[in-house]
Amino acid sequence: MRSLAAALLLVPLAAGCAGDGDGPVTLRVLADSSLTEVMADLTAVYRQSHPHLRFRLRLDGSQILIGELDKGDVVVTADTVSLRSPDEELEPLKIVARNSLTIAVAPGNPLRVRGLARLADRRLKVVSGPSTGPLGRYSQQVLGRAGVQVKPRSEEASARAVLGLVRSGQADAGLVYITDMKSAGAAASSVAIPAAQNVGVQYPAAAVSESPHRDDAVEFVDWLASAEATDLFHKYGFQEP
Repeated sequence: MRSLAAALLLVPLAAGCAGDGDGPVTLRVLADSSLTEVMADLTAVYRQSHPHLRFRLRLDGSQILIGELDKGDVVVTADTVSLRSPDEELEPLKIVARNSLTIAVAPGNPLRVRGLARLADRRLKVVSGPSTGPLGRYSQQVLGRAGVQVKPRSEEASARAVLGLVRSGQADAGLVYITDMKSAGAAASSVAIPAAQNVGVQYPAAAVSESPHRDDAVEFVDWLASAEATDLFHKYGFQEP
């Protein structure tokens, strides 16, 4: 089990985790790293109508977060498969957003990557998401539909890690979520994947059954599937559930 000490993001800084009735309650949210910006916005907006709450965000690959459910109150992953094994530990899940994939390349696409078939070129340094996680599974589906076999130079923990290698020039290309490209700015470009070859990405959210703040966690998950939250997801390029 990985330590949370170095990876916890407090939004905003809170004095403690558990309220005593009148004090603040901190909900620990385990969220796929592709949700980094939108989740900070979602929790800030939710707090406006729930001032007793504080949020602590743990952002990483979904396959890592599933091993840390005992340290969370809410979990949001990038596919339903990730939540299938420990479902006895979770309340009923809700799909809160959708996404799809794109090819991340260097700014201006200097190597002229035009589609998925180019990723099979062994001269390209292609990196991938983990085969045990959502991004890796989605990537294999997309490549399979295109009839392309790719041998990645490495498997990274998350889409943000894949994008980071492309941005830094350590990789030539990698499959990431479309919404991740917003965080890249001018440091990376993307090559669209045809709809017939692309895949629908689902983001399920669930409250952790053994959470000491189960009621607050369930209420927050319900809100993530609301019209107000959907508008915020749209702001960051996510599709409605």
